[in-house]
Amino acid sequence: MKYLHVWSVAAAATLLTACGGGDSGPSFVIPPVSISTVSTGTLVEPQATVTTLTKAQIDAGTKASGLQALSGLAQCDVTVVALNYTTLGAKGESTNASGVLLMPAGSCASTPAPLVAYARGTEVLKTRALANPADPETQLLTAMYAAQGYVVVATDYLGYAKSQYAFHPYLHADSEARSVLDAVRAGRRAVTNLQGVLNGKVMFTGYSQGGHASMAAHRAAERDYPLEFNVVAGAHLAGPYNLSGATKLGIAPLGYQYFVPFQVTSYQKVYGDVYAKPSDAFKAPYDSYIENLLPSATLNYTTLVTTGALPGANGESPAQVRDLLFQPAFLSDAQTNANNPLYLDAKKNDLLGWSPRARTLLCGGAGDPTVPPAVHQAPMKADFDARGVTTVTSVDVDPQIQATYGPGGVAPTDPSSAAFRTYYGSYHGTYEPPFCSAAARQLFNALK
Repeated sequence: MKYLHVWSVAAAATLLTACGGGDSGPSFVIPPVSISTVSTGTLVEPQATVTTLTKAQIDAGTKASGLQALSGLAQCDVTVVALNYTTLGAKGESTNASGVLLMPAGSCASTPAPLVAYARGTEVLKTRALANPADPETQLLTAMYAAQGYVVVATDYLGYAKSQYAFHPYLHADSEARSVLDAVRAGRRAVTNLQGVLNGKVMFTGYSQGGHASMAAHRAAERDYPLEFNVVAGAHLAGPYNLSGATKLGIAPLGYQYFVPFQVTSYQKVYGDVYAKPSDAFKAPYDSYIENLLPSATLNYTTLVTTGALPGANGESPAQVRDLLFQPAFLSDAQTNANNPLYLDAKKNDLLGWSPRARTLLCGGAGDPTVPPAVHQAPMKADFDARGVTTVTSVDVDPQIQATYGPGGVAPTDPSSAAFRTYYGSYHGTYEPPFCSAAARQLFNALK
């Protein structure tokens, strides 16, 4: 059985194969935006309908991919709509971001629908846009939610697709939250313009980086805008919630060469205190260009490695990749110095210490080599429990993953085997997302 692919890590020479890219939808001209006159979440221009997918088309796709066992048959046609909306940058600057609206259509068009706000996983290709019905993450959202009667809105984030923002503030909780909430605002306006009907309920979900972003948005909605957003549920999937803890541990997850440099250079751009010059943190030759590498206008996960822009083409382990990229003194200080700027910046973006009012799901797989639940999901749940939060449940989908993909029903254990590389290389990006999305929808179905 194979499922729709969100993004995949291959532990061999190609390491990670990005999904997405391709057609980013119609291009727009963005007029100048004044921070003093613009309310965020407004449409920069009218929403643009890309296409309408029929139930038969959706079912053909889920049958071919194997997703239909989890998604079920489509109950609705789905209209794919491109959004371009105003938002704020990491320092409060006026800017724009793009995204997608997925609207139930046909026989479902007049039924009041709950709104699912989705945050996508890490992307390294700057041009990728979700307003593309062939995008695998968009296909997953279409099958799991929109074709089942949910209106879905998802952001491309700052610095991607049609956004004119100069960089992407990766794993910066406040700007992620703003991008998601402003996408909801823009999506609501577009639904009204298209004569759709919402029932007023809002549900937040996201995967990987999107799990961090969706939780940040859920937190901000309940804390700052309780009258604007009727939040009834949150499902945060395989997200890195405990960023300072991961920094202290110095773990080297699969995909290290993408995620950690992205985070380090992002925090340098946001806070300006991570290093005095790139060579303080990065080894040559990466120090000469790493600050402007991610996201890339032309290179995807595979070509970042095969061109030598990032290490890993020779099958290096994550730890070996780490040692090729970073100055050892830089990493050591981040692990041992309580006043280290990278550690403190990561701590600003941890999601520990808040208490969701709406029912909340944490989902991940125990075997995830990229965002290990032991580092993120388990401490997040323990933090909720320690403060008496009773609205949160935690799910481990590893048994389902092993039953579906593990040879003989168990994960392979020989690191030198092709089965091991395939299994763990595909775990976070291919195997885990559909099972966690199914768990999220089960929660949403109970509350919609």
